[in-house]
Formats: sequence, C-alpha cells, structure tokens
Amino acid sequence: MKQKITIALDAMGGDAAPKIVVAGANIARERLPHVEFLMVGRAAEVEPLLDKKEKLKAVTTFIHTDDVVRADERPAIALRSGRNSSMRLAINAVKDGRAHGVVSAGNTGALMAMSKFVLKTLPGVSRPAIASYFPTLNGEMVMLDLGANISCDAENIVDFAIMGNAFARSILGIADPSYGILNVGSEEIKGHEYLHDASAILRTVKLPGRFHGFIEGDDIAKGTVDVVVTDGFTGNVALKTAEGTAKLFNEFLRQTFRSSTLASVGYVLARPALRMLRKRIDPRRYNGAMFLGLNGIAVKSHGGTDALGFANAIDVAVDLNRQDIISKIELGIAALHRDTTSDSAQVVAG
Repeated sequence: MKQKITIALDAMGGDAAPKIVVAGANIARERLPHVEFLMVGRAAEVEPLLDKKEKLKAVTTFIHTDDVVRADERPAIALRSGRNSSMRLAINAVKDGRAHGVVSAGNTGALMAMSKFVLKTLPGVSRPAIASYFPTLNGEMVMLDLGANISCDAENIVDFAIMGNAFARSILGIADPSYGILNVGSEEIKGHEYLHDASAILRTVKLPGRFHGFIEGDDIAKGTVDVVVTDGFTGNVALKTAEGTAKLFNEFLRQTFRSSTLASVGYVLARPALRMLRKRIDPRRYNGAMFLGLNGIAVKSHGGTDALGFANAIDVAVDLNRQDIISKIELGIAALHRDTTSDSAQVVAG
C-alpha cells in the first residue's frame, strides 16, 4: 500500500478559481487514491463546491482565509502583506510538515517569492529555478530556468543543470540523461563568458548521463538533449515563443480545414489522426512548472488551465515527492562541491 501523501492547494489561485481547483483535485483523487488534500481559501466560495463532491470532501482538510494574492500583485508586496493569504498558508503547510507539497495556479512571482522565503533554498543552491517538461521529436525534455532568474552566472547555470538532471531521472524516467546549455550557437567560442565557464565546469562534474555542450534554439524541439539549461530571461522567451507557435499552428490548421468543401471532407477523414496529435501536444498534459532548488515541493499550475490541467499539476507534485527529488538534488549539489574542491586541491598540490 502506498504511503499517504498530502498536497496543499491554493484554492483561490488561477483565472477560474476556486472552481477548477476543486474539480481538478477531484480528478486527482480518482487517479491517486493515496493522496489527501489541504485546501486553503474563502469558505463561502470553496465549501459549496466541496459539498457537491462528497468523496473529495472526505479526504480534504479545509482552512478558511479571506485574503487572496491578486494576479497583478507585485511579489514584494505580496510577500509583505499576504501573510494570511490562501497562497501563503498553503506554503506554510509544507514548511510545517502538514503537507508534502503545494500547488497553486496563482501569481507566479508571488508564489516564487513566498516559497523561497518560507521553504528556503537547499544547501549549496543560490537560486531556485522554474522547470517544466515539453514534447519533442524524441519524446520529452525538461527546460530550466523559465523565468525565475533574469540574469545568471556560471554557478547558477551549473546548479540548474544538476537540478534538471535529477528531474529527468526522477520524473521522466531517463536513467542517463543528456544535458546541454542553450546558446546562440553550438560552437565553443560563441556566447557569453559565463556560459563558457559553466560549460567548463560541467565537463568535469560527474553527473549521471552525458554533457552535450552548447545547443541552439532549434535543438529544443528536435530533442537533441533531455535537459535544456538556460537563464530565466532566455528560457521564458523560448517558452512563450513555443506557446505562441503552437497556437498559430492550430489556428492555421483550423482555417485550412474550413477553406473549402473538399478540405472539410479531408478533416473528417483525418479526424482520428488529428485527435491523436491534439492529445500529444495538449498543454494541459504538461501543466505544472516546478520550483527546483527549494527545501520543499512547490508546483505552479498555469493560471488559465482547466480542471484536467490542474489535476496534472497535482500529479507532478505527487511524483516529485514520491521520487524524492529534493534528496537527489542535494546529492548532485554535494557531488559538485566535492569535485570542485578536489580539482582545486590538485591545482594547489601541483
């Protein structure tokens, strides 16, 4: 029998909260009978929804609060004034040991600021990173950072590689993942100096798998590597570009099939294949960005997702806990410090 896992939910975070949060939790309950929930939000809005789902209510502990972090609220302001918000109280539950992870579809900046303040970073990790996984021609890959750190140095990039490596092994099930640094070219002479420094370090660190070196933007969709490492500015631009391209492709496809009677007939014939394609690239399937590097599990759901997407974000939080991702990141960071210390000692001895 699997060990019971409790996931704290910010019931008021997201465009359609709390409806999609409750509905998503109910989907997750059906998939994961060993999971229980600690839900935080406004009683007048949440409890009527829970009353309609008796089985979910039976495995849910509800905490009332009137305070909610607004979608447009600045992270610093949310951190100071949101101590009793649904987001903060859900994060506190992880810190206090009442929950094994937290999921919110609310304000990303506020969630990161609060999670970092409450849960703290792991020893040896200077900055946490936002990570998520995506489909490629070769299966799935994870990319980080997706926006938490606009500017980075070599140490941050190396930390991200270690965390992404641990994620690929734990969640994607890749025993020996390949990993590379996103750059303006694959040649070693290209890019910023801090990327060259990070590359040099990663060639010496003994991580599972293989360091590929530098990769370019088109390598992301190709699946050239299992882990794409970059700074938060570049990663966020790449993410939003991919999302926009997917929407553009879908719209072009829709217009094409509506362009003529013959095209409409072709749509009918192609419907089974298109259904398979839609399922494979459905963004809800990949919903749930992880804040890696924290001393606790925090997952950010897309604010505009539906119940199925939110349920998938809960799945991610459960998997991170089940695979003990925090310990694996700690081991990777510790190995980095051992390797760098050993190299420094050899240089001094020489």
